[in-house]
Amino acid sequence: MNCLPIARRELQVAARKRSTFWLRVAAAGTALLIGCGCLILTHWQRAGRTEIGTILFHVLTWLCFGAGISVGLFFTSDALSEEKREGTLGLLFLTDLRGYDVGLGKLLATSLRGFYGLLAVLPIVAITLLMGGVTGAQYWRSSLALVNGLFFSLAAGLLISAVSRDSQKALAATLLVLLLLAVGGPLVDGIIAGVKKRGFQPVWSVSSPAYVLVTASAWGQSAYWNALLLTHSLAWVMFALAGALVPHTWQERKRADSGNTRTWSYAWKYGGRRRRERLRRKVLESQPVVWLACRERWQSLGLWAIAALAVGGFAVGLARTKNLEAWILWSYVGGFFTLILYLVMASQAGRFGIEARRSGLLELLLVSPVTGTQIVRGQWRALLRMFGVPLLLLLMVHVGAAALSQISWHRMAANTTAMAAAIAATNQTSAFTNGTVLVSTTAVVSTTIYVSGAATTNAMPTQQFLQAGATPSEVALTIVRVVATTLGTGANLLALWWFGMWMGMTSRTANLATLKTIVFVQVAPWLVITFGSTMLVGLLMMSSAWTARGQPAGFLVWWPVLSAVVSASLAVAKDIGFIVWSRGKLHHSFREQATGAPRQPRLVLPPPLPTA
Repeated sequence: MNCLPIARRELQVAARKRSTFWLRVAAAGTALLIGCGCLILTHWQRAGRTEIGTILFHVLTWLCFGAGISVGLFFTSDALSEEKREGTLGLLFLTDLRGYDVGLGKLLATSLRGFYGLLAVLPIVAITLLMGGVTGAQYWRSSLALVNGLFFSLAAGLLISAVSRDSQKALAATLLVLLLLAVGGPLVDGIIAGVKKRGFQPVWSVSSPAYVLVTASAWGQSAYWNALLLTHSLAWVMFALAGALVPHTWQERKRADSGNTRTWSYAWKYGGRRRRERLRRKVLESQPVVWLACRERWQSLGLWAIAALAVGGFAVGLARTKNLEAWILWSYVGGFFTLILYLVMASQAGRFGIEARRSGLLELLLVSPVTGTQIVRGQWRALLRMFGVPLLLLLMVHVGAAALSQISWHRMAANTTAMAAAIAATNQTSAFTNGTVLVSTTAVVSTTIYVSGAATTNAMPTQQFLQAGATPSEVALTIVRVVATTLGTGANLLALWWFGMWMGMTSRTANLATLKTIVFVQVAPWLVITFGSTMLVGLLMMSSAWTARGQPAGFLVWWPVLSAVVSASLAVAKDIGFIVWSRGKLHHSFREQATGAPRQPRLVLPPPLPTA
């Protein structure tokens, strides 16, 4: 009798997949590329070997954590729900298999690629031990925290997949659970510390896998082992719940209100009677594909809620923020939520193609007078109709935050110059060595200004500062950065839509289409563009005229502007290429992909006969 037959079979299949091998190669190559970039940049700044090792260690470990915590989104959040939709999960329970057999098999099959990718990166991270600044205990604790985060994400996705049937809802629920568990605990402890005006005390943070990685590098006594034990126990609890729920949730039970258009669930999904009638009168006769693609409204309502919260938060911050430099933090937090927005848009772009091919709707459309070009155009117009206005509001908030962040950088640079001049006058020493700016000194001074709020200009409310006006140079540089940010974000969204539509026609599942879209359009190019733009801007800054003239503020003023311009230029060029290529493939190969027609076979000559 075989022990855990499903786990054995799934492991054998996953180990032989071509993606398992190439994922290890890609992970190791990415880690090497990032390591080379860190070494070159820190060498330009004349940093010591210990500082280089510390920086490289933290960069690689946090990138590995981000990749590991997102594995559950794409690999396990739809693992069981896909079997439910296809009707194959119930066949497994006709045998003597248990819920833990199925759950463990799916968990092992989906975790193999992520675990192999992590194993490929860990030896590269271990190189930092030879540089100094990283201890052996810190390395092993961080490695254990990375494996724990990977298992935590997989277990959370498996639990959501056990109780869900729709792939998009499972993806959204898994993302929400991971965000609450990874960020919610430290955020609650931070709010409590701020309200009670005391130091940070980890109470809820010990349930966060991200806090486990943070405490892995802490010196002295820390809550590392307590947090690791608790998060690992939570992961096993989620896995046990998934195994216990699967045998009871695989059946598709018919509800009493099925087909009833008067229920609240139907109204939440498709809207009220007036809304449905108005949409049919306006869209159905002239654009039937648009009507098919935008009937469901819960996705657009969710984005509208996010846009309303962003606009309200921006208005409150604009009126009540006491320190202008807080907008620098807003811009970084906004970048994180922009990445989540990209993920949502990538999921939405390929959804219609996946569901229409699975249900046979595309074949019915293609035998009607509707052409493939009209279907593509209708899907594009449906995306604009559902998400155009809320995306425009979010883009406006992002632009406003970028403008205020740039102004804050100017104020920080001005205060840095004043303090550097005072220090130079007191100590009678120069702040430059061989024509190179001591960036570490500038960073320390800037941090001091940021923490203490010593500058009276930065201490004034944001609204009063905006009414006071700005210098022409500040206005010009702010406009440049705002334009670059707007073009880059808008082009990324358009590229995600077009490429996601094509991935929806060529991918087997919705999660696979989302993963391909976000990796090929955003993640992989972001790594390349960030590496290239940082190298280019760093070389330009280190050899520029203002560093030789003794202006440390020039680094703080021009670095974000030049980085934004170079990155946006490369991103727009990349996005134009993806848009043109995806649009061409959709218009020329749509019918072939929709009908599943095989490609024209190639003529292969038979092998020569053996000679006598």
